[in-house]
Amino acid sequence: MSITAVRRPKYGDKHMDRAKLETELARDEGCIFEVYEDHLGYATCGVGHLIIEGDPEYGAPIGTKVTPERVNHYLSQDIDIAYKEVSETYSFFHDLDDVRQRVIVNMAFNLGSPRLALFKKFLAAVESKNFDEASLEMLDSKWATQVGDRAVRLSNMMRDGTV
Repeated sequence: MSITAVRRPKYGDKHMDRAKLETELARDEGCIFEVYEDHLGYATCGVGHLIIEGDPEYGAPIGTKVTPERVNHYLSQDIDIAYKEVSETYSFFHDLDDVRQRVIVNMAFNLGSPRLALFKKFLAAVESKNFDEASLEMLDSKWATQVGDRAVRLSNMMRDGTV
């Protein structure tokens, strides 16, 4: 499976490696080229894209095929949304290195920005550049028990600044 972004915009003063983020999200979310029900029963496709009114697949039956082009479009669009939300909400975001920016965007992609905002101790630790504490706060959450290895991997990335 290969996920190739439709476009790779530059972000802020630092450049988040979007290709690496795409690969990480495809691994973490999975990539399914058809309409399926997510764990909550919502119609989804591609790399965890929640199908919404206005999407061509909206109302399509489970199992409807989705082209790689559509999957790439949704992935690019959903990354843009997550990036925009975190970069506009957290002023410290632009001061982070590429790896830690990808962790934050990955979490926003998975949780949504409103739920990410509930990680107050985590966000405060990241803002103060206490990455050991931020890493521990990530693991001390219901989210970590729900996503398992993903949380451990992202926590290690946050702590060490490496993959």
